[in-house]
Amino acid sequence: MIVRRSYLFEASHQLPRHPGKCRRLHGHSYRLVVEVEGEIDPVQGMVIDFFDLDAIVERRVLERLDHHHLNDLIENPTAEWIAVWIYRQLKGEVGGLRSVELFEVESASALYRGELENE
Repeated sequence: MIVRRSYLFEASHQLPRHPGKCRRLHGHSYRLVVEVEGEIDPVQGMVIDFFDLDAIVERRVLERLDHHHLNDLIENPTAEWIAVWIYRQLKGEVGGLRSVELFEVESASALYRGELENE
């Protein structure tokens, strides 16, 4: 079974290596989707308690990103690298973490499934 939970946060960034307008300071209303895979617990009837997941995401991710300038934390804060950073913040605490997907806008996202973790 796969469960998903969405979170919203606001942050600014700039992409110094980008040749276009994104190299200038700007911000996004980000949407983060965390995906967890596992067996349904026969007693609780859940893969993961959403309240437990919320507490971890709040502590490990949202407190550090929401209303912050992402360049202070991530060297090249593209959607791709922010998604990798978020995955790495969660992987040790969220059992069954399958992926994180980060939307900069509704039509553009980066989905990370841990592909770089074995390099």
